[in-house]
Amino acid sequence: MLEKQEDYSSLCENFVWDIPERYNIGVDICDRWAEAAPDRIAIIDVSEDGTSQDVTFGALKARSNQLANALRTRGVGPNAGDYADRVGVLLPQRVETALAHIAVTKMGCISIPLFTLFGRDALVHRLRDSGAKAVITDKAGCEKLQDLLPELPDLTCILSVDGDAAPAEDFVAACDAESEAFIPADTKARDPALLIYTSGTTGNPKGALHAHRVLLGHLPGVEMSHNFLPENGDRFWTPADWAWIGGLLDVLMPSLHHGIPVVARRFEKFSAEAAFALMRDHGVQNAFLPPTALKLMRQLPRAEDFGVSLRSVGSGGETLGAELIDWCGRALGAEVNEFYGQTECNMIVSSCSALSPPEPGIMGFAVPGHRVEIIEEDTGAVLPDGTEGAIAVLSPDPVMFLQYWNAPAATAEKFVEGPDGKWLLTGDRGLRTPSGAFKFIGRDDDVIGSSGYRIGPSEIEDCLIRHPAVQLAGAVGKPDPVRGAVVAAYVTLVDGVAPSEALEAEIAAFVKTRLAAHEYPRVVRFVDEMPMTTTGKIIRGALRKLAEAEYARERSVDTTR
Repeated sequence: MLEKQEDYSSLCENFVWDIPERYNIGVDICDRWAEAAPDRIAIIDVSEDGTSQDVTFGALKARSNQLANALRTRGVGPNAGDYADRVGVLLPQRVETALAHIAVTKMGCISIPLFTLFGRDALVHRLRDSGAKAVITDKAGCEKLQDLLPELPDLTCILSVDGDAAPAEDFVAACDAESEAFIPADTKARDPALLIYTSGTTGNPKGALHAHRVLLGHLPGVEMSHNFLPENGDRFWTPADWAWIGGLLDVLMPSLHHGIPVVARRFEKFSAEAAFALMRDHGVQNAFLPPTALKLMRQLPRAEDFGVSLRSVGSGGETLGAELIDWCGRALGAEVNEFYGQTECNMIVSSCSALSPPEPGIMGFAVPGHRVEIIEEDTGAVLPDGTEGAIAVLSPDPVMFLQYWNAPAATAEKFVEGPDGKWLLTGDRGLRTPSGAFKFIGRDDDVIGSSGYRIGPSEIEDCLIRHPAVQLAGAVGKPDPVRGAVVAAYVTLVDGVAPSEALEAEIAAFVKTRLAAHEYPRVVRFVDEMPMTTTGKIIRGALRKLAEAEYARERSVDTTR
């Protein structure tokens, strides 16, 4: 949607939204290209052994049509009560993941991205809360779902890409039995398409319901952060899982919209050397690399020897420093563009090195089409430049979520009325500089930012207190030089249980197997008394001070050695 301009002001002046009344994500990112250029490469699917398969838009259309027909044969459809049926996609980066999202959205149903490292509690909550009717997964996912079925009465269909594996049917056989002809649903741009769960500070993760238009809303931010995507020869990759909005709507779907090949390869454990080799071997030109990935890659000696030369690098989730920005230019061949957003309203601020050099500590400018301001949270009044306040986005906005699933009160709390209209509160604080760029200051709640993930403490605390040795638990972020922060759990033990290193490891593993690998506490500390308010709430601010003090002591020891 962006037309390349010489400066930011011209970029904004010449921007106009193009949101049609009727629009379907699956048709846009698949069928449109399949009809115009069926042999055009859509996805380069790289396996663990390094072999790869080129998948064309024509093949994507044919197979996604078969999958849509297979799901419809099994009773999945767009007309189920107030909302269309929901379908979970529990797969890593691979071609079937894209097929699933394309098929589900073409059906007019609602797709639910699910992280493959989710444990039983995380999966039960999302599948039960959403009322998912079907799940598309693999053998590992089937093993997790097998024991969860009694708690998921709405789940009637499971397809496994690894063949028959109880309790699933064979994905390949189910698709092979169906026609390659399918008429996509004639959806409106505002009809629901995606349900992406996001963590908060209270209660379980909430489902952010997005309309089909959310992809169009993302495009200006993606194009700006990647120096006016697309250009001839562009080829995209990210280590971020496609189960998260950063992988799905910042990389996969925008790339397919523009007809840019996407490299599908997510490492079970991120390796800086493997990341460089992958980008080199597959001619990657554009990459979304979260700050943690960049920090790990910077530790690799002689990274420049890989000969990687990217056209654009985007990063978000944590402010980058001058040293890291400088290293990116040397080792990756491109200045890194920071961008900012959240699951509910993503890609709303970005830098663009094609317009001006990135500034350390500055997120960038409001992406054209979005009105982003620093406001006074209680009144909704816009604050002057240089004044700290709440980062907010004026609604309506095509990238903004429709609502939280089954949570009208939480939806209402996300917005504040002001003199200029209704503002969505991001939950972050910042200020705008005299140049108009935004500086991130911090969270105004207890969400933990770790390795690009936004982690809510409540779900972790609920899991911790289910451990038989734990009486009370509080979870906060402890500063970390690589991940930004790690989850630190502070627990009081039940009477008769003694602290030990073995118990620390046991408690951490207890959370890891039930929630997800990125959510488990890498730090477990035992406290004699939990800091509480007079109304019985844990004072997480006091726990954060303990974590920050511990980190300061560790840094002091490191510098004196």
